[in-house]
Formats: sequence, C-alpha cells, structure tokens
Amino acid sequence: MRKTPIVLLAILAAVATACSNGDSGSAPARSVTHDPTTGSSAPATTPAKAPATTAKGDCGADFLAKLTTREKLAQLLTVGVTGADDATNVVRNSQVGGIFVGGWTDRSLLADGLITQVKAAAKVPLMVTIDEEGGRVSRAKDLIGAAPSARVTAQTMTSQQFHDATVTRGRALKDLGVTVDFAPDVDVSSQPDDSVIGDRSFSDDPAVVTEYADAYIRAMNEVGVGTVMKHFPGHGSGTGDSHTGAVRTPPLSQLQTVDLVPFRNLINSGAAVMVGHLDVPDLTTPNVPASISPQAMSLLRDGTGYGAAPFQGPIFTDDLGGMAAITSRMNIEDAVEAALVAGADNALWITTDAVPQVLDRLEQAVSSGRLPADRVDTSVLRMARYKGALAPC
Repeated sequence: MRKTPIVLLAILAAVATACSNGDSGSAPARSVTHDPTTGSSAPATTPAKAPATTAKGDCGADFLAKLTTREKLAQLLTVGVTGADDATNVVRNSQVGGIFVGGWTDRSLLADGLITQVKAAAKVPLMVTIDEEGGRVSRAKDLIGAAPSARVTAQTMTSQQFHDATVTRGRALKDLGVTVDFAPDVDVSSQPDDSVIGDRSFSDDPAVVTEYADAYIRAMNEVGVGTVMKHFPGHGSGTGDSHTGAVRTPPLSQLQTVDLVPFRNLINSGAAVMVGHLDVPDLTTPNVPASISPQAMSLLRDGTGYGAAPFQGPIFTDDLGGMAAITSRMNIEDAVEAALVAGADNALWITTDAVPQVLDRLEQAVSSGRLPADRVDTSVLRMARYKGALAPC
C-alpha cells in the first residue's frame, strides 16, 4: 500500500482543523443500551456533554481505571476474523472491542456456538458484528434463512410487517451470538439493483427510507441487537463503488434535501452511524474521504450543519482495510489513526493481521498528543454504553 505526498498533506491539513471532540450539543438525546449477554434493551438518556472522564467516583471513571491505555485503544477497533481460533487470539492478546463476521469467516464460529469461547477471552463485553441487510448483503442467510433486499421489502411489505419479520431475524442473530448488525442501509438511491447501493436502498424517496429503517431499528432494539445506519453522509448518489476506488458525491447542499434526510430523522433512534469513504464537495478536504475527515465527523456529531440534533452514539468507519477508496491512499496504520483523530469512535477493517502494529501507532499518537487522551476516554465510554458494558450514569 502506498501513500502519495498530496494525500499526506491533505490529511495533515484536515486533522489540524479538527474542532470537535464528540461532546458538542445542548439537549439530551434518547439512546438504547444493548446488553450483549442478556439481550435486554432499555431507553437511556445520555447527556450531551460527557464529563465522565473527569468526575471522581462515577461509573465512567471507574470503568476507565480498569483499562490500560493500550486496552482503551483496542476497544476502539473492530476487526474481521477467519474463525474461532483467530477471534480468540485477537481478543485474548489485544482485547479488541469487536470482531466482524464476514463471508469468509468459518461458519462454525456462530453455528456451533464457538463464539462463547471468544467472548470469554474478553475483559470488556465483546461486540460480535455482522453485515446482515438481507438481499445480496446477507452473511447469515445460511444460518437464519434468506430475506429480500431492502428495495423489494419496501415494495412488497408494510413497514409493520417488516418490523415483525425483523424481530424474528434479530432474535435468530442474537441466538447465534451476534450483538451488532451493520444495518440498516439508509442510503437514498434510484441506482440499478445490482449497482453498489442499488437494491440495498429501500427507496429513492427519503420518507420511505426513513419509515422502513425506523421499523428495522425499533425491531432490533426490542430484541437487544445493536444497529448501525450507513453510509453517512449518503452513498446513494455517489459516482462509483468505494470498494474499487474513490467515490464522489453531489455537493453537501444537494445531500441536504435527499441523502441526509434519513440520518436527520433517525439520529436519536439508538442506532450507531457508519461513515463512508466518500469525497463530498463543500464538506471534505480534497482526497480526504468522509471516513477520515474531521469536517464530516463534526457534521454528524454536531448536527447543526444539516439541521439535526447532536449525535450522541458511536461513529464507526466503513472498512478501512479492504476498500480501495482508502487502501489506494494509505496503509491500515495511517487510516486507523486518521479516522480516530478525525473523530470516529470505532475503526473497522477485515483482518486481524495488523492489530499489534495499529495499537503501537495509536499509542504513539496518544503520547505525542495527535490523538488526545480525553478523546480516547470519551470514545471508550461511548462504545461501552452502546454495547451494554457500562450502565447509564
């Protein structure tokens, strides 16, 4: 993997302008706390400010005190695994916050209950994540059955029927040991079915996307499986596929009335948000996609730039290790650091190979001040609350 001097300069310039530590806003936002052990979910009010890292004797400070700096940083990583042995090793040795079950993962991890031994190796409750949208993005269909694509769903089912079907599928995922589903896709798109978004989108109408995505999130909340809306600030009108190269969206002003509408409507739904590898005119610095852009993270976190409430939940990146929109620009160590410095709470990529090197780099970033320690603490607590590892306080 290589990095061009132009991109290096662009990233340094973008990081230098970062102004948000994820604590902006004035009003409390409703969220849902998910317990990955019991599957229970309950409404929680999270303060807009997050002073838990400084208050003496509170649950946040007590939680943080149990973790080393390296363990805190590891909680901000979710990595793809090949099977039970790979997952157990990376959790035991590095204490990553989450693992990702992909199409390449040995099915016995979930099918034979081997995920239990992986979770037992974790010091902090482990996120077990998957891409289970239905349609062609369905990593568990061989275990829980197939489901129609989002587009077909919106054309053939009412949102209440979809909610009820999702409750059933959510319970099946939970029974397998999954705690977080990287869905729903809230992109607004009229692309052909087989294009990068295509039938993964419920509709080209933001109101329809909102209605069906809301049904999905509510259903998963009910069964205790976390959800993640994607791909902020909107992939539905992008110029290409971020798996194969850079993607340019319409200008931010055009996204306001279409692509950003579902995010605006559902920002307090309890779902996390995944930021895409998208170059957005009038928002991101040239050659710095949204997933590593301080401006994009601030837009989501603050909300004011697109008329939304401040976002209190976790911000995930899209895959930083297997998509050319990132890998053609930088290696995984650079990408993870850039994403967390920009304001993401969790960096996702699809292998465990580079975890020690990434953690070495992140420790250096904290020591040098490039990644402020209080920013790390805020993200650790945000992730802990999301996955039910920390009671609201």
